[in-house]
Amino acid sequence: MNVSDSVTFFVIEGFQEKKLLMFSIFLIVYILVLCGNSMIIFLVRTDPKLKSPMYFFLHNLSFSDMVYTTVSIPNMLSGLLKEEHTISRSGCMLQMYFFLCMASTGRAILTVMAYDRYVAVCNPLRYAAIMTRKVCILLVFAAWCYAYILILPALSLAVRLTFCGPNRVKHIFCDHSSVVRLACGSTAANNIVSLSTAMFILLGTFCLILTSYIKIGIAVHSMGRAEKIKAFATCASHMIVVCISYVSAACVYISYRVATFNPDTRMIVAVLYSVLTPLLNPIIYTLRNKELWEALKRALCRRSTTGGTQRKTVPSIN
Repeated sequence: MNVSDSVTFFVIEGFQEKKLLMFSIFLIVYILVLCGNSMIIFLVRTDPKLKSPMYFFLHNLSFSDMVYTTVSIPNMLSGLLKEEHTISRSGCMLQMYFFLCMASTGRAILTVMAYDRYVAVCNPLRYAAIMTRKVCILLVFAAWCYAYILILPALSLAVRLTFCGPNRVKHIFCDHSSVVRLACGSTAANNIVSLSTAMFILLGTFCLILTSYIKIGIAVHSMGRAEKIKAFATCASHMIVVCISYVSAACVYISYRVATFNPDTRMIVAVLYSVLTPLLNPIIYTLRNKELWEALKRALCRRSTTGGTQRKTVPSIN
């Protein structure tokens, strides 16, 4: 491609070796992500005992995780089956925007869930009065809007960039930093805005979550042993998910800021970041949450009972 030509598409280089193996691994991971999060959504929507605000937020977190992985993995899977994985410039920008939005939405919903745990532990008698259905809907709506609005400045700057070649993105999808690096002109403004946005989203949500848990810790300190155990059980799953999510995010951003970081290793870290939390969330919440585990058993019992009833009512054929 000549320097004077305008880039209309990008080539996603991604993994160049063992493509069939990579395809198989990511396909299995994607199926597990969809199945695990769909299970949580199904249980919360069908089981009458899972109608508390905590499960409403978990339902939204599972949905955002499904969309988050769907933005990148299906396109990546199709690219692994081709000699050359291409994507249009507009398609690349859309993928970039929605990937960043869903990653930010997940952080915002985790923040809302931390506030919910704070109210449940520190104000148990007023919990139902504070966390009303209207308040829960407003918090989730704010979490989604928060992400989609904050990412707009970085995207608008990326869309205005001039790309005249090369057009090869050294990543597995249209990663913002990898695409902006290919622009012809100055990208100083893009780098400042994208870094500021990322730090605001990550540090802002983390500080709010940390504040909630500091207040929970202060409240729990004066409780009895039984109350402490109950409070820990209430918050354990969320704390584990938050730790995994923010540690993996920190590793990704550190890898982008270290110039000597191996590009292939950076891609592997980015892949783990994009699938680790959506994959582990259903496992952590199901194994650590007794109510969710009981709901799963009830759903399986209903299924087996329905199947047995249907078999008994099938008329015999002479």
